[in-house]
Amino acid sequence: MTVTQRPGFRGRGWTGRLLAEGRDPDPRFSLANERTFLAWIRTALALIAAGIGLALAEDLLVTPLRQIVAVGTAGTGGLIAALAFRRWLRTERALRRAETLPPPALAPVMAYGLAAVSIVLLVTVLVTR
Repeated sequence: MTVTQRPGFRGRGWTGRLLAEGRDPDPRFSLANERTFLAWIRTALALIAAGIGLALAEDLLVTPLRQIVAVGTAGTGGLIAALAFRRWLRTERALRRAETLPPPALAPVMAYGLAAVSIVLLVTVLVTR
């Protein structure tokens, strides 16, 4: 038996592979990782809702630009949701292996994405009013 296998553990799929390696980390760290994941999911849902709101707000922007910004905002929300799970899984795996945690990849996506959307909306509102 190696250190990375649990005796008698026969999980399936990605959860089985995750739980079969390394050792159980301190529950506080796993729960903190889960809270961070849920915070990213809330952010993703907010961006998706904002995209839907922009798509329905006909008087805010001209139609082609409104649709582009709405799809971009909702698409960014979907991307963040997918990256949030990937981040949770990589962090959980690093915790189980007692390795260095992976660097945050979501923060730059959020920062640059929201900055770009804000600038486009601000310029558009100032030019059209």
